[in-house]
Amino acid sequence: MTEALLEVRDVTSGYGRLAVLHDVSLDIKLGEIVAMIGSNGAGKTTLMMTICGRPRAAAGRILFDGRDITRMPTHEIAGLRIAQSPEGRRIFPRMTVLENLQMGAIIADAPDAFNEDLEKVCTLFPVLKKRRDQRGGTLSGGEQQMLAIARALMGRPKLLLLDEPSLGLAPLVVKQIFEAIKELNSKHGLTVFLVEQNAYHTLKLADRGYVMVNGRITMSGTGRELLERQDVRAAYLEGGAGVVQGGSP
Repeated sequence: MTEALLEVRDVTSGYGRLAVLHDVSLDIKLGEIVAMIGSNGAGKTTLMMTICGRPRAAAGRILFDGRDITRMPTHEIAGLRIAQSPEGRRIFPRMTVLENLQMGAIIADAPDAFNEDLEKVCTLFPVLKKRRDQRGGTLSGGEQQMLAIARALMGRPKLLLLDEPSLGLAPLVVKQIFEAIKELNSKHGLTVFLVEQNAYHTLKLADRGYVMVNGRITMSGTGRELLERQDVRAAYLEGGAGVVQGGSP
């Protein structure tokens, strides 16, 4: 059995005295796409940020490739090749596309590979090659999302964290984004942790998935198992309130 690349064990986290995550445990194996679905405010982004060290876990442990990163500074966590494409994209709007990608490449510390890596991300998202000298803030929402993912990829990650990559995008662009994620995993073997409200596309793509409700994981299973569950469908695919209680697939 493949060992976990990322292990989250009984993690509690939040902001000040406000606990958002409660005893959260999950694992992501090398080469997997693992999804987490849940309604807005469920704690998904807090989990992703806690993995990156801000905020820090108040309790529990986070292991990456067998190494305890729970108390490690964020820049050291990034240096282990955990890259994040955050919710809201957060590109550098006054920098050009090329300059944004150069910023992403700093963490890889592989200047001789820059042109090769640049060609890879521009092959994945051809529009970025056309826009390379354009300021990031002038791109469309979909183009900015592609740039945010490409910037993360320039760091040569072992684990890519994607937080709501389809948020606010047109259906055709969402399709392009999910096809790119599939290609990164199937052709390049990249391990992906995907946090999304778009449950259908996410669970269809994922090897395994988790459901988070009010800062707690209430359910887990393969993507297909979760997609076929009536309670999951009712909560996330049929206009429900997004609340699923516990239970095994």
